[in-house]
Amino acid sequence: MKFTTTIGAAVLAIAAVGTAHADGYPSHPVTMLVPSSVGGPTDALARILADSMAGPLGNTLVVETKGGGASGTIGASMVAKAPADGYTILLYNMSHATTGTFYDNLPYEPRTVFQAIGLIADVPMVIVGRPDLPASNLQELIAYLRSKKDGAAVGHAGPGTASQLCSMLLQQAAGVPITSVAYKGAGPAMVDLMAGHIDLVCDQTTTTLGPVTAKRVKAFAVTSKNRVAKLPDLPTASEAGLPGFEMVVWHGLYAPKGTPEPVVAKLEKSLQTALEDPKLRERLAELGAQPVSRDRATPEALQKHLEAEIDRWAPIIRKSNEAAQR
Repeated sequence: MKFTTTIGAAVLAIAAVGTAHADGYPSHPVTMLVPSSVGGPTDALARILADSMAGPLGNTLVVETKGGGASGTIGASMVAKAPADGYTILLYNMSHATTGTFYDNLPYEPRTVFQAIGLIADVPMVIVGRPDLPASNLQELIAYLRSKKDGAAVGHAGPGTASQLCSMLLQQAAGVPITSVAYKGAGPAMVDLMAGHIDLVCDQTTTTLGPVTAKRVKAFAVTSKNRVAKLPDLPTASEAGLPGFEMVVWHGLYAPKGTPEPVVAKLEKSLQTALEDPKLRERLAELGAQPVSRDRATPEALQKHLEAEIDRWAPIIRKSNEAAQR
C-alpha cells in the first residue's frame, strides 16, 4: 500500500509540473521554423498564421526560414533536435511525407520524431506553361508533351518539393516523358518559365496566381477537386481530361517529440482559433489557399494524414525514379 501511494504521489507530481509548465507557457516568443526559401509559398503561409496565432497563444511567434535545402530536411532536423518545451515549432508542407522516400539516409523518421499539432491549410496547384507554348488547353498540352520524345523541360523547386511531385504525377497520369529541371526554389523556376527557358511548371497558387492573372504564363488546369475562386474560368485537371488527377499542398504544424501535453493542447487550441480569424481567412483566400476545418486542425488528424500521404506518394516516387534511371 505504501508503494502504491508513493507511485500515485509521483504521478500527481509529474502532472502538476506539466500543468505548471502550460500555465506559464509561453513566457517568451515562440520560434516557428519554416524549412523553405524566404518569400516562398510556405513562408508566406507561416507569416499569416503567426500573426493570427499570437493573440490566442499569448505571445509573439517569430518566423524563421532556414535550412531550406534537401527538401526542408535540414530545417526539420533542427526542430527535431530542439528542446521539447514548445518554444521551437515546425511548419512543414507535404514534403514531410515524401522525404523518407527521396532520401536513403534521412537523419530522422518523419512518422515518429515529431509531435503533431494540426493541419493548417490546403493550397491547390496550377499547371502553367511558357507564354508561347503551342497549346491552349490541357488536352493539347498532353499532345505536345507526347510529341517531345526527349521530354519537355519541366521546372520545379528542387528534389522532393511539391512542384516536383506534381510533375511526377502528371508524367504518370498522362503517360508522357519529361526532362526534370531543378531550381533553388519556386521563384527562379517561374522566372525561367516566363522567359521561355523551360516549358512547364506545376506549382502552388501562392506562386502562380500573379503570373497567371498578368498573362505572363499560360494556365492549363488547377489540381484541386474543385475550381479555384480566384481563377473561376480555369478547369480542374479532372474536368480538362485527366480524371482523378488531384493534388493539393497541405501544411502541418509540429513540435519536437516529448513536448508536454498541456503545451501541445495550448498550441492546438491557438491554431484552431487562428484558423477562424476572418483576417487570416481573407489573406489565405487572396493566395488561393483554404484553411482546414476545425476537426482537421488536431494532432490526431495531422498524424493520420501524414501517414496516409507517406503511403500514397512512396510508390509514385519510386516509379518515377525507376523511369528516370532507364
